[in-house]
Amino acid sequence: MLILTNFPLVAAFTAITFAQIIKVPVAFLLQRKTTWALATSTGGMPSSHSAAVSALITALALQYGVASPFVAIASTFGVIVMFDSMGVRRQSGEQGILLNQLVVDFHMLSKKVVKLSHDSAALVDEQTERHLKEYLGHKPIEVFFGILTGILVAFATQAILTYFSIL
Repeated sequence: MLILTNFPLVAAFTAITFAQIIKVPVAFLLQRKTTWALATSTGGMPSSHSAAVSALITALALQYGVASPFVAIASTFGVIVMFDSMGVRRQSGEQGILLNQLVVDFHMLSKKVVKLSHDSAALVDEQTERHLKEYLGHKPIEVFFGILTGILVAFATQAILTYFSIL
């Protein structure tokens, strides 16, 4: 139970868990379709990466003060994580979308141009089932709501841990 006394760690992991779970109802509200697989996937609203680092930064600031070197380290780490989730990871996902569409288009073209045998057609259908992951990164709005989620979770975690006299 000693790990529960590490407020920044508890806040960060609580933020990750909360952000991942809340993706399911948020997706339903925004898109009218959802799946429980969102709870374990990357991408989506809110960003669990941003929620985690924001909760960590907030918890460290609450526990050690804003001028703490821990806050400086976590803030630097947080900025890198958030920019990476919007930059490199998002671009990888967008490339995945294009590559998946190219594969589908190629297979449709090959079916039209050449009359495939029954066995070859099954192979083409099997290959179209395999595709690259498309939702890897985050839009800026998803990162923004991840930051808000992390801050709120850190304050809620502090209140709960204080109430149970763990802090």
